[in-house]
Parts: sequence; C-alpha cells; structure tokens
Amino acid sequence: QVQVVESGGGLVQAGGSLRLSCVASGRIFGINAAGWYRQAPGKQREWVAHITRVGISNYVDSVKGRFTISRDNGKNTVYLQMNSLKPEDTAVYYCNADIQVGLLGETGNYWGQGTQVTVSS
Repeated sequence: QVQVVESGGGLVQAGGSLRLSCVASGRIFGINAAGWYRQAPGKQREWVAHITRVGISNYVDSVKGRFTISRDNGKNTVYLQMNSLKPEDTAVYYCNADIQVGLLGETGNYWGQGTQVTVSS
C-alpha cells in the first residue's frame, strides 16, 4: 500500500518560514513528478508548486521568490520551503505525487492528508 504523508505545518508570524515535507512510502520505486497544493477556508484548492523527476520546478505567481520546492530522491521526499510568509498563505497544504509502483514503470497518483499552515499578522 502506498502512503503519502505531509508534515511541517504549524503557526507562524508573518515574515516567518516553514518547511513542509512530503514522504512517500510503501512498495514504490520512486516519485516521478510531484506538486504542492493548498486550500484556504471557503476557497477552492489551488496549485502552488510542481517539480519534475529531474528537478525542474514551477510556481504560482503569488509564491514566486518566496517558496522553493525541492526533492530528495533517495528519501522519496519532496519539500516546500516557505519564506516571507503572509497571512494569505494560510491554508491546508497538500502533496500530490505521481509514484512509480511497478517495475515496468507503472505509476499511480496519490494525495496526502494535508498539513495546516497558519500565518498570523
């Protein structure tokens, strides 16, 4: 069974930093692409950042220059470093990963359960 688990959320003052982690486990053969999404109360889930298997990253405009997505393939982990946090970054942050689950390259798409990030003004 494949699991994707986020951690690292919490309460931080505006201007502060947090680092989120997304760990994939189970019978897997690595993470292909992965992304971070967030959902604020009363709003739709939005895409935040994406990273390819070879480390090419993209970001939504509102976080460019403040957030950095990275990965450690040996640990099957994807990170989101969030600096200069703003109250509008408050949301539940979710990891989504395309994971290789078979020796022949079969993949599956998985979501984590989310981690709460709250930024106070």
